[in-house]
Amino acid sequence: MNLDIVTAPTLGVPHGFFGHTGGLSAGAVAGLNCGFGAKDDPEMVRANRRLAADALIAGAPLASVHQVHSATCVVATEPWPIEERPHADALVTDRPGLLLGIVTADCAPVLLADTEAGVVGAAHAGWRGAIGGVTDAAIAAMLKLGAKIEQITAAVGPCIGRASYEVDYAFPDPFLAEDPDNARFFLEGPADKPHFDLEAYVAARVAAAGVRQVWAAGLDTYALPDRFYSYRRATHENAPTYGRQISMIGLAPKTR
Repeated sequence: MNLDIVTAPTLGVPHGFFGHTGGLSAGAVAGLNCGFGAKDDPEMVRANRRLAADALIAGAPLASVHQVHSATCVVATEPWPIEERPHADALVTDRPGLLLGIVTADCAPVLLADTEAGVVGAAHAGWRGAIGGVTDAAIAAMLKLGAKIEQITAAVGPCIGRASYEVDYAFPDPFLAEDPDNARFFLEGPADKPHFDLEAYVAARVAAAGVRQVWAAGLDTYALPDRFYSYRRATHENAPTYGRQISMIGLAPKTR
């Protein structure tokens, strides 16, 4: 089954930002829906997750969290049962052969790796988590596992683009209160309302934490319906639900 996998040239470990091509789900979430909150058959979601994981490391276990738009990061040593997943929006590991996964549908997926230390991380960065410091939390957790900031590389995957992300007039306020220079991430749109560049903000936030190599996919989930699910697009189309694409990263299993 052909899967749409976006990869970054800088990470150096098994990883992928998956689109919705391929997969077993049907209806409004047809394709590779990997989100349990999408009103999909849970068995289809599990099967889709297995397809994606096997495309990176055959048979690898997948650890994921119950995402709540927080800045909380947890350390994964093995998968949690679906019903027992911690409420968090980032996870890190130093366990070879374990994949980390986060799901998105316009929010920015961020994958991080220190190949020398053998530590990887994944973060779900919506605007709340991004300004709250979810990527900072992921980087801090990686450092506690032995990563070094000068060795970490990062990749920001497909997310809603600035051209598609119109916000209300008060939306920029907390960003400008954090740093007036954040005005550069907002541009007036055709309806005279601000548009937010989530990808650029997240990339800048990761760089400000000391990560020297930050790659960005430059793919707008809203504007590419043939490739990606989009919460905002589904809302504008009055769709009954919306799918979630998955992004994964892991360390290759050790060979005997």
